Amino acid sequence: MAKESMKAREARRLKLVNKYAAKRAALKEAGDWEGLSKLPRNSNPIRLHNRCKLTGRPKGYMRQFGISRIQFREMASAGLIPGVKKASW
Repeated sequence: MAKESMKAREARRLKLVNKYAAKRAALKEAGDWEGLSKLPRNSNPIRLHNRCKLTGRPKGYMRQFGISRIQFREMASAGLIPGVKKASW
């Protein structure tokens, strides 16, 4: 499990990215790089990092499911993910 502070930090960043998205796009289109540099650093979408929705794990994230590889394997083995089953031949 990730620390709660790390999850909260990511949530704050996401909130800032959404808040400044329109302003950032307008400044970028106008070529106002000085105006862009005055926006908060965490309002840049590059600073976001995908995390597992269940555990908050930052590594081994599977975009299609929104969870980490470990949670995916546990849930798939338990039959909790529709359409996914363990391969056997």
